[in-house]
Amino acid sequence: MHEYGDFDLQRELPSNEAELGQDLELNTLFAAMALGDTFLLEVARRAVLSSLNDPGAIAYRQDVLRDCLKQPFIIREIYDIAVEAIVGQKRFYFGAFSRSPDLILHRSVGVLELLAGMLKRLRQICDEHAAKFESQGFAEFFGMIARELDDEYLRAIDDHLRELRFPNGVLISAELGKGNKGAKYVLRRPRKPTQGWRERISSVRRRSGYVIQIADRDEAGARALSELRGRGINLVANALAQSTDHILSFFGMLRAELGFYVGCLNLHGVLAEKGEPTCFPLAVASGKPVLSCRGLYDVCLALSVDERVVGNAVTADGKSLVMITGANQGGKSTFLRAVGLAQLMMQCGMFVAAESFRADVADGIFTHFKREEDATMKSGKLDEELSRMSDIADRLTPDCVLLCNESFSATNEREGSEIARQIVRALLDVGVKVFFVTHLFDLAYGFYIQRMDTALFLRAQRQSDGRRTFRLVEGEPLPTSYGEDLYERIFGKIPGVSPAASSESTSSTSQVVYFPGS
Repeated sequence: MHEYGDFDLQRELPSNEAELGQDLELNTLFAAMALGDTFLLEVARRAVLSSLNDPGAIAYRQDVLRDCLKQPFIIREIYDIAVEAIVGQKRFYFGAFSRSPDLILHRSVGVLELLAGMLKRLRQICDEHAAKFESQGFAEFFGMIARELDDEYLRAIDDHLRELRFPNGVLISAELGKGNKGAKYVLRRPRKPTQGWRERISSVRRRSGYVIQIADRDEAGARALSELRGRGINLVANALAQSTDHILSFFGMLRAELGFYVGCLNLHGVLAEKGEPTCFPLAVASGKPVLSCRGLYDVCLALSVDERVVGNAVTADGKSLVMITGANQGGKSTFLRAVGLAQLMMQCGMFVAAESFRADVADGIFTHFKREEDATMKSGKLDEELSRMSDIADRLTPDCVLLCNESFSATNEREGSEIARQIVRALLDVGVKVFFVTHLFDLAYGFYIQRMDTALFLRAQRQSDGRRTFRLVEGEPLPTSYGEDLYERIFGKIPGVSPAASSESTSSTSQVVYFPGS
């Protein structure tokens, strides 16, 4: 996942993780990536929320993902090997927390035998399929496997494991220390067994040591002998346990990093089955606002409904403010979520839910969405909105992105517009890119008449019969959001109002006459 370094599952997540998850409905995205696997769910959550700020690092990860999409079965096979290694070693639980050298050695040998088999399978996959991969990440991975897991190394592992079973007993040397106590215990490589009877007889004659045989019922003697054996194999047991932990950590990291790509494969499969388009976005260095997309849609909405969802095309290069107005339920909030999701997916190296997408990388992504009434609130909704905005302002830096959805609509038109206007102006001055969905005509039109080169105004499309196309088009903010369309759809035609008059009337947002400078 990284050209230099490993994926850190313990990395601290953004302080606004909860707000992003709630406002962008990220749990839907993570669930589609995990497909019921709790480990993949956690990997997806941490990878998506740990944004990359370097376009080169994003491109590196995209290249790896392209290889994964081309060879999904091989990727899943490697991932299954890593999972099998991690799960399989748990069978050797006995001795995992023991201080006994014998138990530590027994467990380590068993686990290492299991892992050696997994390493051989990895090497086989490398030999058979390495040439099919083109990315730098997989070239380095398979190169490392071929270089470090060569035939000589794998044979050496088998030989050492065979010896560590001690089929011919344990050969230990020691010296007499203070008080004639044993000291400097060293495990020796066992003698090679002699073949002929003459050699065996001659070797017996050459022995200068003594043989002590412990009686079958001599428990104290057996215990003393076990202690001697433990002292002799202690260093070897600890070294082998460390080697086993090292190989296990390799499989653990392989599982985590491939888990992200397996999650991407799962998500891509679900979207492809629905016929929804995806693309690899172009990430541009920060410093100048960039946004150009075609067919951009809300991936979480697409995962939640059976029908195809409508995508939008927007060109907002050089625009630091995108103000979105128009008809109720016309797709404004959906587009806002689509932008936020695409930015997050791009900056973690994924594909995005669009036909094409290009944007500058953000130092942080923040959301300020309207909240429903909460009976536990100790103050009014406006106070709650201002408090949340204050917390966001404390964490915002230049080149961040802020997504506002109906912010400050908890008060009247004039007050809400003035609050939002001052906040947006301050954010634009420090280099924050703002997307603002609003029904506050005073706010939207106030920015519109300034004819700012760095502002783009989008409007939810509404056909003459009141139907929504769920597409956004560039257009001047209107003093109506056509709330009567929703009334008629639910309750029928408004009594005493002709269809023509209804189409000209205003919605629940009161009509405002804007005076320049107000």
